[in-house]
Amino acid sequence: MSFAIAVAALIFLMFVAYRGFSVILFAPVAAMAAVLLTDPAAVPSAFSGVFMERMVGFIRDYFPVFLLGAVFGKLIEISGFSKSIVSAVTTLLGPKFTIASIVLVGAILTYGGVSLFVVVFAVYPFAAEMFRQHNIPKRLIPGTIALGAFSFTMDSLPGTPQIQNIIPTTYFKTDGFAAPVLGSLGGLFIFLVGMAYLEWRRHAALKAGEGYGEGHVNEPPPLAHEKLAPAWLALLPLVLVFGLNKLFTNLIAAHYGKSYELKLAAMAKPVTVAVDKLTAVWAVEGALIVGILAVVALGWRQASKGFAEGGKAAVSGALLASMNTASEYGFGAVIATLPGFLVIRDALASIPNPLVNEAVTVTALAGITGSASGGMSIALAAMADQFVASANAAGIPLEVLHRVAAMASGGMDTLPHNGAVITLLAVTGLTHRHSYKDIFAVTCIKTAAVFVVIALYYATGLV
Repeated sequence: MSFAIAVAALIFLMFVAYRGFSVILFAPVAAMAAVLLTDPAAVPSAFSGVFMERMVGFIRDYFPVFLLGAVFGKLIEISGFSKSIVSAVTTLLGPKFTIASIVLVGAILTYGGVSLFVVVFAVYPFAAEMFRQHNIPKRLIPGTIALGAFSFTMDSLPGTPQIQNIIPTTYFKTDGFAAPVLGSLGGLFIFLVGMAYLEWRRHAALKAGEGYGEGHVNEPPPLAHEKLAPAWLALLPLVLVFGLNKLFTNLIAAHYGKSYELKLAAMAKPVTVAVDKLTAVWAVEGALIVGILAVVALGWRQASKGFAEGGKAAVSGALLASMNTASEYGFGAVIATLPGFLVIRDALASIPNPLVNEAVTVTALAGITGSASGGMSIALAAMADQFVASANAAGIPLEVLHRVAAMASGGMDTLPHNGAVITLLAVTGLTHRHSYKDIFAVTCIKTAAVFVVIALYYATGLV
């Protein structure tokens, strides 16, 4: 019965997310319902002492990353820098590589620190224009954007500032550049296999005589020919974010060590901060702040015009994304305290290989919650100590644990109820029936890449 209660809570949360209801509202409902059925008297204490404690702790640690990433991405968009990057890439590759151009633009933006949701809005008008010109079916646009923005640059490539690559650092005391060789090889696998799949789909449509199609909704207007900033100038803030992320990671570790005792004049007692758990978070925050200042300085004329409204949109998006993930994190923390979770944990622990165990656990919970960061947070909050103990016993570096967890979170998370998938389809004016097949294919490629990376580690010992 305790197992059924835990599973029912997970299924209920997945169902309401799929139906489009707010996870912020229903995550505590699902968690407290599970506690009520287990021990009614524990409901108030579980809500205040576990759910809210973990939810607030997540926001404390990660909200600045969500906020700064959203603001940086919005500034890249309203300054016109995203248009410059798209124009440069498409001109460089030419019309024969339309799909590759859109994939690379999405990859450049996300690897440079632009929020995934912002990338969807920034890239879609250019994708629609290019697909229309070259008679490629519009239904392939979501899968193309998903490969560029939701896959290898989200959590595979070392140093990516996306939240999926930052969360594992606080559990494994690693940094965002963990397992650079494995991550790069995994990212290359996703890119090559994903491109092969999309090109196969394009050739099949061409052979069948299918063109862009007519009667589409949410069609962007034709792109206006305007004077754009030089590509090198547009790329500079992205390069700064990446480079400074690495620099700040090294400087923070060297200057502060593992902990820092904060003692100011008016403080009653000093506060000890565990720096080794926050190094990657602080490094990304510092890099994004410099990136924001760089966009403002380099594109002041355009950025200043739309920043009032754009800033509001960025803050709203960051609040929603962080609160959704924090609610799922609190939900996972509550479920992990119930007797039924012990059954789930023991069943997953029966998988003998520690890396496969971690990958299956993380990607399963990411799929159930429809969130890469949310599912990974649930898994690591409940089982990180077990993963670390198993890895230490097997002599596996924690950097490998970090990379496997990050990549697994971005696997089955893109099931139909995923927020990014729903947003992508809404923006492009397409439906699950039209385009989800290609998004799911990218999802399967991404999930397979995790096990490719695990096999590479055992075969070669590369990290």
